[in-house]
Amino acid sequence: MPHPPQIKIPATYMRGGTSKGVFFKLDDLPEPAQVPGEARDKLLLRVIGSPDPYGKQTDGMGGATSSTSKTVILSKSDRQDHDVDYLFGQVSIDEPFVDWSGNCGNLSAAVGAFAVTNGLVDPARIPENGVCAVHVWQQNIAKTIVNHVPITNGQVQETGDSELDGVTFPAAEVPVEFVSPIDPGEAVFPSGNLIDTLEVPDIGTFEVTMINAGIPTVFLNAKDLGYDGTELQPAINDDAAALARFETIRAHAAVRMGLIRDVAEAAARQHTPKVAICAEPKGYTASSGKAIEASDIDLNVRALSMGKLHHAMMGTAAVAIASAAAIRGTLVSRAAGGAGRETLTFGHPSGTLKVGATASEQNGTWRIEKVVMSRSARVLMEGWVRVPGDTL
Repeated sequence: MPHPPQIKIPATYMRGGTSKGVFFKLDDLPEPAQVPGEARDKLLLRVIGSPDPYGKQTDGMGGATSSTSKTVILSKSDRQDHDVDYLFGQVSIDEPFVDWSGNCGNLSAAVGAFAVTNGLVDPARIPENGVCAVHVWQQNIAKTIVNHVPITNGQVQETGDSELDGVTFPAAEVPVEFVSPIDPGEAVFPSGNLIDTLEVPDIGTFEVTMINAGIPTVFLNAKDLGYDGTELQPAINDDAAALARFETIRAHAAVRMGLIRDVAEAAARQHTPKVAICAEPKGYTASSGKAIEASDIDLNVRALSMGKLHHAMMGTAAVAIASAAAIRGTLVSRAAGGAGRETLTFGHPSGTLKVGATASEQNGTWRIEKVVMSRSARVLMEGWVRVPGDTL
């Protein structure tokens, strides 16, 4: 019986921050996949190589980690004062689903460069030399992101000397602004409290800070789980019992945050919320072998993504860290010394990251005006991806 041939789809493979993924223009997708639904999910799963019971994504573009199992769909924006609409899909490695519930902060840094190169930004707004501020509408969370894309001779400048812990080679710096990551009408803290008590059956009762900035995130004290905040990936990812414990905590936090109604629903919502542990500054050796001194950082943070400890830090979780640190009385600000901080540097498994946030309190309600961090981005490959013709 003959099988249908493969189809090819224009695509770009890009690194953004400490993640990489496959980028598409919406109108380049096969027509059934240009709208949300089963056809789109099936296509992206096949492109990435999921679900893969071997956990390797050998038959696709994925890299078998949460940081490299990602897809992006972009289109010219009709929204006022925005250049491009950005939709992010986190592809599960071993299960047949794509999680659309949140953003990828790292890949956000690559959106502006892609938009400029692929004609999604008005040419009149692109300087011959300088910086192009690309205004991005993040569709998953309905928020504005601004990429400050360096331009040289009318083209995106990708090479440079900006170093980013978690990325081997330097590149051009791309400052990224997350504008009003929480709308004035939204609650920064879903419970209304800076610190809550979370009861997790058969595991324990924990102090937590639950915050919605960047991506829904629950922070715990590292010491309450037997850690000191300097852990690298093997210390947690090689411990099946620890991973199960974190997932149970995450599921109960999701219910408390109002993201799901029952803990059983958490299995189909792996991307959000994130769960992170924080601790006071302490020196350690990063995964690259780089020595991080306690004096280099304001606190240590370790965060899990898609059920595993992240090798560095998710960009959206960094937004949550910066936001929580800016508000005195959260577990994050407490670990960083107790004061609200507009800028701070935190340690993660690959090294350090500096972030900044502007927060204010009005009538007892907290607002986050802006979070800023510097990332970098680079095209790795461009052309077409191919998938079997019977994928859709």
